[in-house]
Amino acid sequence: MIGGTAAVVGIGATAFTKDSGRSELALAAEAVRAALDDAGLGPGDVDGMVTFTMDTSPEITVAQAAGIGELTFFSRVHYGGGAACATVQQAALAVTAGIADVVVCYRAFNERSGRRFGAGVQGREPSAEGVALGWGLPYGLLTPASWAAMGARRYLHEYGLEPEVFGHVAVTDRRHAATNPAAYFHGRPITLADHAASRWIAEPLRLLDCCQETDGGQALVVTSLERARTLRHPPAVVVAAAQGAGRAQEQMTSYYRDDIEGLPEMGVVARQLWGSSGLGPADMDVAVLYDHFTPYVLMQLEEFGFCGPGEGAAFVAADALPLNTHGGQLGEAYLHGMNGIAEAVRQLRGTAVNQVPDASRALVTAGTGVPTSGLLLGADG
Repeated sequence: MIGGTAAVVGIGATAFTKDSGRSELALAAEAVRAALDDAGLGPGDVDGMVTFTMDTSPEITVAQAAGIGELTFFSRVHYGGGAACATVQQAALAVTAGIADVVVCYRAFNERSGRRFGAGVQGREPSAEGVALGWGLPYGLLTPASWAAMGARRYLHEYGLEPEVFGHVAVTDRRHAATNPAAYFHGRPITLADHAASRWIAEPLRLLDCCQETDGGQALVVTSLERARTLRHPPAVVVAAAQGAGRAQEQMTSYYRDDIEGLPEMGVVARQLWGSSGLGPADMDVAVLYDHFTPYVLMQLEEFGFCGPGEGAAFVAADALPLNTHGGQLGEAYLHGMNGIAEAVRQLRGTAVNQVPDASRALVTAGTGVPTSGLLLGADG
């Protein structure tokens, strides 16, 4: 068990832009150095690194660029945005097992000016996991939005809802982004009418249901709770961490399940987090839920038991829980969920722009529609 044995002690990021003008390696190194500075640690303190399988900047290359020396632990987590919280889980496992003392988790990409995920599948090498995509690509399911639209349509049908309900997530995220100077959409809130007027991308998803594309980097520093208590900031304790993949799981195209209006993989994560921590929805002060597409936020709230099936939109509309207080990936930046973990840390430190008073427990989730992960972070003591 890793609950209460490790903590996030440093967070660092580059600017979030649409054209960084720099290499992904440069972005990664900048974010790593910023996270170490935030923790009050130096490159020489680091002996472990974790990133995503998608990242183009290998651990040893980032270590060299950031001035880090010998590594005793390095790891990568698969499935795109589903890896975000699992990077911290891997780091906490390494620290708890004594394999490493200080582990840096990072993600950096030029996702707007370089390879744009929204452009769809292009030039993909044949692979076993690509077979599932082959059933949909010939019929026009070419992009992440089109893949997500299938589940979104079923969700609306199952609960007798209209696409306008997704707007509550978009409006909430953009309201928080509007007051966050680091957010790309700083100063630009939207209304439900704006959402309803935005153009269709893949029905029932509109433009404002889809997260932006971003150039940037984000890094996190994880160490033991004992060491964390000697460092610069109050630690964000890893109370629980989990990964989850459901039955008949595919990457974004799990259409052969009995039901496609939910997120069973996130249900796997939820049961682990609540079970291992002894906590539940009522104990959370803030939630940072992965929001690449608005319907998946509603489904996550339902999988975690914050509300009943089909009730996610009403829950968000009622502001029943502080949600994505940095603006989320729709409003702040699309950093594959790593910036969401940083926001949870700020909330627990009491330094967030949209601070939740006395926040002591935060739920963070990673990408959905794919094998995924989640974290419960808490204030020390």
